Amino acid sequence: MTSHREAPQEGLVIANFGRTVSVEDADGAMHSCVVRKKAGPAICGDRVKWVAQESGRGAIVEVLPRRSILSRPDRREKLKPLCANVDQLVIVSSVPLSERFNTRLLDQYLVAAELTGIDALIAMNKTDLADKATLAELRSQLKPYSDMGYPIVFTSTLTRRGLPQLRDRLHGNCSVLAGESGVGKSSLIKLLIPDLDIRIGALSEASGKGRHTTTTTMLYHLEGGGEIIDSPGVREFGLWHITAPELEDGFKEFRELQGHCRYRNCRHIGEEGCAIAHAAETGHIDPGRLSSYRAIMNSLCRYSP
Repeated sequence: MTSHREAPQEGLVIANFGRTVSVEDADGAMHSCVVRKKAGPAICGDRVKWVAQESGRGAIVEVLPRRSILSRPDRREKLKPLCANVDQLVIVSSVPLSERFNTRLLDQYLVAAELTGIDALIAMNKTDLADKATLAELRSQLKPYSDMGYPIVFTSTLTRRGLPQLRDRLHGNCSVLAGESGVGKSSLIKLLIPDLDIRIGALSEASGKGRHTTTTTMLYHLEGGGEIIDSPGVREFGLWHITAPELEDGFKEFRELQGHCRYRNCRHIGEEGCAIAHAAETGHIDPGRLSSYRAIMNSLCRYSP
């Protein structure tokens, strides 16, 4: 039962450890809390109401409304919420050295951001490894994305290139960094949060979870405003759970062409009279994006009628 001596106070979920979560109070102090069943699941980034208990551990009694939620499929192919109240997905890729940059995974992340209703930022990392010609080719390949309004930052953790611009984009936002292993996401986070190891140690001590905090979705405050949520699970994004119309909505340049195809149920995979295919042929949309759309469509496990 809720304590008579103390009214519920608001807090921010910094990390979720399964049966317990770490909640930050208004003064920045950390509290280990259990989540009461009637409150529902609490995930990293949630604003919650919690009460202190005589045991010394707090209890979450309410999860406040979320403005966004980012999910991924679990091992049983069910959607698992990862983090809440995210404003921006930062898609980290590394500069290709020997072949053309493959935008397929980038497009998949962008679809996830569009369908979640959050902004997307593209960060091309490891620029120190590429020559001027490679970077020029990459800028040309990414021009359709900047033309669509997706901001692009070129970064290097070695030379610190692009770090001021990246910080500006993160300022005032709650951002999640996504990317495959090896693109330098963790190195970027360490540069953005110089005392990262100290913060992890403090959270480990407060939660009693020790080194397991390194495999947990965690939120960090940025100096000057804003937050970064570091989630290992973001690497495992999948779009199998979405329908064909949802996938189409995830390609924002397709939206103005919706309803202009000859057939009402056109899926833009080669049907006659497809307005989106015609737009790709005439240069109104990027042909590579249509190719990505078709590849993702082909991989979907279910379709809407």
